[in-house]
Amino acid sequence: MSAPFDPAFEAHLARGVTTVCHAWAITRTDGQVFAFTDHDRELIFAGITFRADTGMSALALQQTTGLSVDNTEALGALSDASLREDEIEQGRFDRAEVLGWLVNWADPAQHWLNFRGTIGELTRAQGGFRAELRGLTEELNRPLGRSYQKPCTAVLGDGDCRFDLSREGYFTDLPVAEVRDARRFVWKDFPSFDFEWFLRGRLEVMEGSAAGLWGEIKTDTIEDGARVIELWEPMRGGITPGTQVRLVAGCDKRKESCRLKFNNFDNFQGFPDLPGEDWLLAVPTSSKANTGGSLR
Repeated sequence: MSAPFDPAFEAHLARGVTTVCHAWAITRTDGQVFAFTDHDRELIFAGITFRADTGMSALALQQTTGLSVDNTEALGALSDASLREDEIEQGRFDRAEVLGWLVNWADPAQHWLNFRGTIGELTRAQGGFRAELRGLTEELNRPLGRSYQKPCTAVLGDGDCRFDLSREGYFTDLPVAEVRDARRFVWKDFPSFDFEWFLRGRLEVMEGSAAGLWGEIKTDTIEDGARVIELWEPMRGGITPGTQVRLVAGCDKRKESCRLKFNNFDNFQGFPDLPGEDWLLAVPTSSKANTGGSLR
C-alpha cells in the first residue's frame, strides 16, 4: 500500500538528480516503536526520529496492482541499541506493523509512504537479522467465516466467549519454584486447584526480561506430590526461579465444561447436536427408524 505523492517531492524526483533515501518505522504489538534509515545521518519527520547507525537496509520492494501480495525484505545488524537478539528470540517483533518511506534527506518534510504491512518470518544469522515484510493484502490469504463444529470455536475470554478470566478461582499468581528445559514448571507447594484445572490454559510471565510473554499449557499433572505444568513449547526469555507468573484456567471446548466449569453456556459457540457423518449418509429404510444414530 502506498500514499499519494507530495507535489513538492514529485517535483524533486522529476529533476533527475535527487537526494533520497529510505526510512522504516516498526511498531510492535506492545506499542514500542523502532525507526531506522539507510542514510548516513538521522532523520526526523512524522514525529519520529529515524536512526542511521543500525546497519538497516532493504531489498527491492515488489508492489503489484490488484490483490497480489506486496512483499520485500529488510536486513540489519543486531545491537543492544536497536533490535536486540533476545527480543527477536522472544517473538516480540512477530506481527509488528511496518511503515516504509522514500525520503528527501535534504528536506525530510518531503517523504512518500510507499509500504505498509507487517513483519512475517524473522530469522537471525551471523550477528544480523533478515525480516520478511508482508503487505496489507497478505491478510486476504487468511481464511474467514465461521466453522460449524461440535466443540466451541471461541477462545476462552474473547469477545465471543465473554467469560471474565479475572474472576476469582480462574487464575493464580505465584513465583516460579522450579523450571526444567524452559517448559516444565514444578511446584511442591501449590494452591488448591482441581487436577487438570489449568490444562489447555495459559502461563503468563508477569515480570523480568520475558514479561508479557505467555505459553499454552499442554499438561497439568501431579508427580511425586508436586504440581507440574508443562507447556507445548519452551518459554523464550530465560525464566528463572522466583519469577512471578500467572496461571489461567483452560477450556477443552466441550459443552459440559462450559456449563459446569465456567457457568457460561449462554455464550457457547459450538453446535453439540450437529449430526454426524452416519446421519448425512443415511438412506431411507423400512426396517428401522432413521434416528440419527449409528447405521451399524
